[in-house]
Amino acid sequence: MTIEQKPPFPPFNTETAKQKVRLAEDAWNSRDPEKVALAYTVDSVWRNRAEFIQGREAIVAFLRRKWSKELDYRLIKELWIAQENRIAVRFAYEWRDDAGSWFRAYGNENWEFDENGLMKRRIASINDLPITESERQYHWPLGRRPDDHPGLSDLGL
Repeated sequence: MTIEQKPPFPPFNTETAKQKVRLAEDAWNSRDPEKVALAYTVDSVWRNRAEFIQGREAIVAFLRRKWSKELDYRLIKELWIAQENRIAVRFAYEWRDDAGSWFRAYGNENWEFDENGLMKRRIASINDLPITESERQYHWPLGRRPDDHPGLSDLGL
């Protein structure tokens, strides 16, 4: 039996936590539910807004549902703090609905990892703000945010 691992591993320092945050951002920007789910333990527990999710299959179903509604999704995550096997991040993402209305979602996540670098707990608090198309700040092609694109702090978000 192969043990699943997702480096970097806890305990995290600032640099390894930043790496973990960027890897998570990149995976979510792929909008590939199966790929994203592999970063979580098979029995991972989530609270996403008011929804409670447990296990990879439920994570995949949730993400499929999410990205079928949140079109042109682009996300930026930023490390808030890391200690031992826990990381706190803040994030903002932009998306539009099928009617063409744009939104920016702001939130915070608390992450807890197992010894193999897989996330076993994710607690997310998120709020959506309607924005106009001209207020959008994320204009890179769908997929990974380019390395030279400003982060949240640089954008004043």
